[in-house]
Amino acid sequence: MIWVNLDSVYFIGAGGIGMSALARYFVSQGKEVAGYDRVSTSLTDKLIREGIDIHFEDRSVLIPDAFRNPERTLVIYTPAVPEKHQQLNYFRKRGFRVIKRAVALGEVFNTGRGIGVAGTHGKTSISIILAHILHNSTLGCNAFLGGISKNNNSNLYLNPVSEIIIAEADEYDRSFLTLFPEIAVVSSMDADHLDIYHSIENIRKGFESFIAQIRGKGKLIQKHGLTPEVPDHIERYTYSIEDKEADYHTRNLELQGLGYRFTVVAPGMIIPEIQMGVCGMLNVENAVAGIAVAHQLGIAPETIVRALSTYQGVERRFDLQVQQEERIYIDDYAHHPAEIRAFLTSVKALFPERRLTGIFQPHLYSRTRDFADEFAESLEMLDVLILMDIYPAREEPIPGVSASLIFDRVGLKEKLLVSRGQLLRVVREQDPELLVTMGAGDINQFVGPIREWFKKR
Repeated sequence: MIWVNLDSVYFIGAGGIGMSALARYFVSQGKEVAGYDRVSTSLTDKLIREGIDIHFEDRSVLIPDAFRNPERTLVIYTPAVPEKHQQLNYFRKRGFRVIKRAVALGEVFNTGRGIGVAGTHGKTSISIILAHILHNSTLGCNAFLGGISKNNNSNLYLNPVSEIIIAEADEYDRSFLTLFPEIAVVSSMDADHLDIYHSIENIRKGFESFIAQIRGKGKLIQKHGLTPEVPDHIERYTYSIEDKEADYHTRNLELQGLGYRFTVVAPGMIIPEIQMGVCGMLNVENAVAGIAVAHQLGIAPETIVRALSTYQGVERRFDLQVQQEERIYIDDYAHHPAEIRAFLTSVKALFPERRLTGIFQPHLYSRTRDFADEFAESLEMLDVLILMDIYPAREEPIPGVSASLIFDRVGLKEKLLVSRGQLLRVVREQDPELLVTMGAGDINQFVGPIREWFKKR
């Protein structure tokens, strides 16, 4: 492996969900790991407890001595880090090997039997469901995940004797083009990241380039209805919830409590009586994708059924925080109009009689600008909207772009535009019976306080 002679790995942006999985992986390989992140979070706290030295000031003097040898240290950075970053430039000027997270992930992924899960949404849940199935099979797996699995409380699965490596194939910055999978999953190809791709046609071409990188006589598992161009040598299978034209689809789907029971029809096989205790039709669809990959890998139906019966879900993906007779609170990572629409559809199917209040934090100025109309249309599924300011992430402000672009387009009678400092007070004043929080920014910092307030009611 390319870093076999390395002693240490330094992460710039160590607290990112993808970066932290790699950091944990390198610790497991016996490397000394340290890094920088902009802010302290619950995830950086966990990494520190696991023995990773992380600091929160961009000063080169804070780089530990063990990470100052260019021949023995690898530096990995996230594209969210600005080019003027002091530590990034310290390493670049001194001849260190400095690579993006996607490149490092590709170098690990391409050494094994890679399963790359792509899609503008759905890839985290599919990856974690699949990892859970494989972890409970004789095949086992290594998995680099974009969310925290509730089953193992981590974004990383490790199995030193398994050749299978699962990774999310992220379309942002065309990162997925570093991956050459044996099996690829494509869950969606909606317009997103238009600051990178500029058009839906370019997004489509990006996914087609990823698909073309499937190794040899590999396989593609795609959501039914997608129409990417696929090279002839690749076997293609489709999945759906109930569309019988799909190679993998459900039947006898019924709600049981807040979860679902269903049967999956697969090529040449029926996988009966699957019971999932997690909420949301979205989880059923994502499970069908995971089941399709597991079936193609030869995992027995009874193993799949047993694994899914113990699946606990993903933090911040249809994440049920409070379930009381009078009040329900669900948190979700939804940050794209299509994700919001799918999430709210699932919520309303579970609780059709409840008055639905939603808190949404827009993520990125560019996404807000590009999809203001679509966001407004999706958010009109709510009864009450509480809209927060934009979370900028990696972006500088864009003149004329604010949360008001969405707010002014929403046709609801009951809507509020609030700052971070006002949010908890507004929640208390609204006292909602069914509340959802949505967004990919730092809205997760409010989940705990909102949950605790609900429980004290």
